[in-house]
Amino acid sequence: MSVTTTNQGSMLDSEDLGPADEKLLDMLNEGRVTAPYASEETGYSLQYVRDRLGRLVEHGNARKVYEGLYELVDDPRDGDPDE
Repeated sequence: MSVTTTNQGSMLDSEDLGPADEKLLDMLNEGRVTAPYASEETGYSLQYVRDRLGRLVEHGNARKVYEGLYELVDDPRDGDPDE
């Protein structure tokens, strides 16, 4: 099992999110996901999904709970008055 560090001081804001991030956050709001499952469900390439999930982990919005399994920590869209 790998340990993933996060950079809690620089969590993403809703304006930092692209369409893929939005779809991944929607999926993470429903529960844990793996990159292959998210890739299949969203239509994005597996490598792109891994990159986007890695970015969410890097910024502290998601965490890797086990090798290849991700869960939501903090949705950057929460509390956004534009929603």
